[in-house]
Amino acid sequence: MKYKNGLLGHKDIGTYPYPLRRRLVLYILLPMLSFYFLYTLNLLLSSANHRQPCTTSTANHLSFTDDSNPNTKFTQTGLQHIVFGIAASTRLWDKRKEYIKVWWQPNRMRGFVWLDKPIGEFNSTVPLGLPMLRVSSDTSRFLYKHRQGHRSAIRLSRIVAETHRLSLPNVRWYVMGDEDTVFVPDNLVRTLAKFDHRQMYYIGSNSESHLQNIYFSYNMAFGGGGFAISQPLAEALASMQDGCLNRYPALYGSDDRIHACMAELGVPLTRHPGFHQYDVYGDLLGLLLAHPVAPLISLHHLNVVRPIFPNSSTQAVALKKLFAGPVRLDSASVMQQSICYDNVNQLTVSLSWGFAVQVVRGIMSPREMEMPIRTFLNWYRRADYTAYTFNSRPVARNPCQKRYVYYMSEARFDAAKRTTVTRYDLNNTDRPACQWKMFDPAEMLDHIIVYKKPDPGLWDRSPRRNCCRILATPGGDQSSMHIDVGVCREGEFSQI
Repeated sequence: MKYKNGLLGHKDIGTYPYPLRRRLVLYILLPMLSFYFLYTLNLLLSSANHRQPCTTSTANHLSFTDDSNPNTKFTQTGLQHIVFGIAASTRLWDKRKEYIKVWWQPNRMRGFVWLDKPIGEFNSTVPLGLPMLRVSSDTSRFLYKHRQGHRSAIRLSRIVAETHRLSLPNVRWYVMGDEDTVFVPDNLVRTLAKFDHRQMYYIGSNSESHLQNIYFSYNMAFGGGGFAISQPLAEALASMQDGCLNRYPALYGSDDRIHACMAELGVPLTRHPGFHQYDVYGDLLGLLLAHPVAPLISLHHLNVVRPIFPNSSTQAVALKKLFAGPVRLDSASVMQQSICYDNVNQLTVSLSWGFAVQVVRGIMSPREMEMPIRTFLNWYRRADYTAYTFNSRPVARNPCQKRYVYYMSEARFDAAKRTTVTRYDLNNTDRPACQWKMFDPAEMLDHIIVYKKPDPGLWDRSPRRNCCRILATPGGDQSSMHIDVGVCREGEFSQI
């Protein structure tokens, strides 16, 4: 017969009858499809077994599962998971403890002030409105060879390790700062909650002074601005730091000693623009009017600059005003810049929410307005504007381009409208004559009212400035300006 050699013979498949050709194709394809199905199923099961066990909370923060117990899930990071280590000295304690009282929340926070020797307040278990006080351990066994520094740097560099050795339960982050560092706790939590605390993280920021970063390192977190170290990294640091310190006796301060140990551990600095060292003198106005699009986490060196609110008797009094109003009402939005225009009167309006509003004659681009005005001096007083790590612009010399600054004087919550209401009053005392025949804010505009709904989820979204809109004033009153601030609407932007 023609097909006596069977289907596996040498004949070309096209010569077989159609029923036999169809059966042959099925015999070939079925094993291949079965193999592909089983291979794909195996990949899916393998991927499911090895996937990181994480879920997303309603606030878009990460919630992690404990590796040692698959049935136990981590809650969202909160203040209860953070321990503060605050560097202090008995010589400056009486004055600088007032800064800690501004932001410390005794019933919600854990931490310790580490001093060089005991003081009278040690008789109190927990000083009123302050963390617990402790004395750092003896560091005389460590070498210190820097001719211009002070060996207290060794004591300060060991604060994170000493705090870790206290073995407090349920700690995810160790946050270090100085006695004159002011933290915005809720913004600190918002920031740290975005990181996996089971991994090694060293989070902070550099100095505003280019020269400071050159002398020390751009890869170093400056301790006065505060920095955060995750639990696994704190454990690793505590186990090796004493040996590490003896390898770097010639370094100047505590920050660079910690950085040297981080370099040995191989953990880089994770920079965040919300930590502020503020290595400047003078007035922080220019910097705070143009804060980065990031949550305000910390302020430092407040004792060498003017009070942030004029006419405040001390810097601590000015900060209490900020925390009692804007920080309490909407901490996520504090110091966040919005830029809009009064096209009728040809004015540029830049708002730093909860702090101040500046009004300038004429129309200035957002690119210019988001650049800090140099109301401050470099840490190295002979350095010029090129010694900063950011772009800046000079104070206007033309009297007609003079900025008019309205400082926050009142902050409240309107329960009926579910919005915050902040008032800003004109503070400028010198009013040089201007020959321009246009609207004069000093003569016409007495105060500014800003309406803004609280936005605790601001930093759960991608970074973007809020938009502001000039509202019609009741009765056409030109002595006040009313502004609405909020998330930019579809197609809305700061158009010049």
